[in-house]
Amino acid sequence: MRVVFMGTPEFAVPALQALIEHHQVIGVVTQPDKQRGRGKKVQFPPVKEKAVEYNLPVYQPVKARDEEFTAVLKELNPDVIVVAAYGQILPESILNIPRYGCINIHGSLLPKYRGAAPIQWAVLDGEEKTGITTMYMEKGLDTGDMIDKAELVLDAKETAGTLHDKLMVMGAELLLDTLQKLEKGTAVRTKQDDSKSCYAKMLTKDMGRVDFTKSAVEIERLIRGMNPWPSAYTAMDGKTMKLWDADVISCGVSEEPGTVIDVTKDAIVVAAGKDALALKEIQLAGKKRMKVSAFLLGYHVEKGTKLGE
Repeated sequence: MRVVFMGTPEFAVPALQALIEHHQVIGVVTQPDKQRGRGKKVQFPPVKEKAVEYNLPVYQPVKARDEEFTAVLKELNPDVIVVAAYGQILPESILNIPRYGCINIHGSLLPKYRGAAPIQWAVLDGEEKTGITTMYMEKGLDTGDMIDKAELVLDAKETAGTLHDKLMVMGAELLLDTLQKLEKGTAVRTKQDDSKSCYAKMLTKDMGRVDFTKSAVEIERLIRGMNPWPSAYTAMDGKTMKLWDADVISCGVSEEPGTVIDVTKDAIVVAAGKDALALKEIQLAGKKRMKVSAFLLGYHVEKGTKLGE
């Protein structure tokens, strides 16, 4: 099939690679380059890096809905447009171009978790399973008819990062199955049940601030769901401290939430609104990320210390 691919971050790269190996990619559309770091060095989006590697034509419109770019897409005349985490909502003028439609790879089992951060919210909400959905795109946000799904059971220590890496590979595999069905005319459209949907809003840095009045279970999920970005954090001795790994300890706690109630050789145990949290991996401002066992070799933490202050 003649395919135009639209995607931007690392999540979209395996899908582009799969298309390169099995179809004719006639164009790659991604977000504009950005300046990053202190030196303001121009950095390509991951999808562009992959496209350049294969000498594919790359298009980076500031706004995909611009008439000039829409005309370019019409001229390319793709059989299908595949979209994976592109970062812009497409207008009907683009959705109507390819004969097989615009197909989106979405990182959840729709209709649940429509929106920008479905992978992170699956972890934050304590879902037992999630997956990938391929779907026809329409004007609404992730509301189009579903085609295929692939499910995945989350590990007990699943982070947003590990789940992201698993789902991006699954998405590439499922995409090839979906395109094969489209070509054969065997793809089945399944409408979404809007009553079962929820919005997976984009994460912000302040969402990582730990509220110790919440249960240890909720905080532990926050730590995993915010890993690797924006990270869960609190403060200790007036310094910001990122939390990377913790275990829930089921116990009765009388101390005020956020109070260090025990310090073992490999954990700092903190009271929560319900139960306690054993911090196992942390990162104090200005220090490297490290296991608490290593951290405690050079830093003394006393019982009664209050985190978050």
